[in-house]
Amino acid sequence: MYKAAGVDIDLAHTLLDRVKVKLGAARRPEMLAPIGGFGGLFQLDLSKYKNPVLVSSIDGVGTKLMVAAMAGKYESVGRDIVNHCINDISVQGAEPLYFLDYIGIGKLRSPLYEQVLSGIADACIEAGCAILGGETAEMPGMYGNDFDLVGVITGVVEKDRIITGEKIAPGHIAIGLASNGLHTNGFSLARNVLFERCRYAVDTELAELGGENVGEALLHPHTSYWPAVRKALESELQLDGIAHITGGGLYDNVPRILPDNVNVIFRKDALPVLPIFKLIVESGNICDEEAYRVFNMGIGMVWFVPGPSAASALEICRSAGFQAEICGEVTEGNKKVFVE
Repeated sequence: MYKAAGVDIDLAHTLLDRVKVKLGAARRPEMLAPIGGFGGLFQLDLSKYKNPVLVSSIDGVGTKLMVAAMAGKYESVGRDIVNHCINDISVQGAEPLYFLDYIGIGKLRSPLYEQVLSGIADACIEAGCAILGGETAEMPGMYGNDFDLVGVITGVVEKDRIITGEKIAPGHIAIGLASNGLHTNGFSLARNVLFERCRYAVDTELAELGGENVGEALLHPHTSYWPAVRKALESELQLDGIAHITGGGLYDNVPRILPDNVNVIFRKDALPVLPIFKLIVESGNICDEEAYRVFNMGIGMVWFVPGPSAASALEICRSAGFQAEICGEVTEGNKKVFVE
């Protein structure tokens, strides 16, 4: 009866079995039990910390899931949700400890399920983050043929090393770390412009995208900047503030960490504006202010350091494999952002 009503419990177990080995590899010594219990157990090793503070965040992938469904490729959105969450806690200096996922879906199907979980597992393994558990809810009549993907992450940071932004002052330099695309934000506007107005398909190939089709350019997995942040924390770098550039772009995310008495002036030409952004902006006739509020426009994370530390910050970012440039400066003001 339950299967006839739209929920196939046996299929869920079958598909999960296909990725159990990979999921099991995303673990840390602090885990006390394998995945599958009613609650995940994680014993924090207090001998490693003096005054540990746990940092948690929750987020989703948004309508990028619809592009993944159009392309029939889902591994990237699994990576997306992990890396987005990692970035959100790394801005405070937190090391990722463990991750949990939630998939809500109208009808469970393959290879969607295995690809999403494989992407999650790969991203967690790369970050040294444990998968502590997860939930898949098959709800016919609720989602139709769609699905939702949500992630929850917990990290840890020493209390006296929490990065808050409160020390950002006039004279500080903004270091921009390059993005590889839209990451997980702005897809409602991107889909409207590319698929509805321009009538492109995910497999449409355009010369301006440099050999990629539209779907490939949109589905680049969200970049994790944790390797660079970790290097900075291990060094003597004075890193006084970090902003993850997600929905709201530079205009809305940077003020979240600024003191009341400063402004930031960003330069548009500091890092390359990727072809996918140019395509969306030009095809949609989107003004610069809206573009830099909706999209990251090529800058996925911003660090704030004192002027004398700028060269060291750039070296750390680049040695960790990231393209990075000075992209702005802090001036006296009232918590405003300008993009010029």
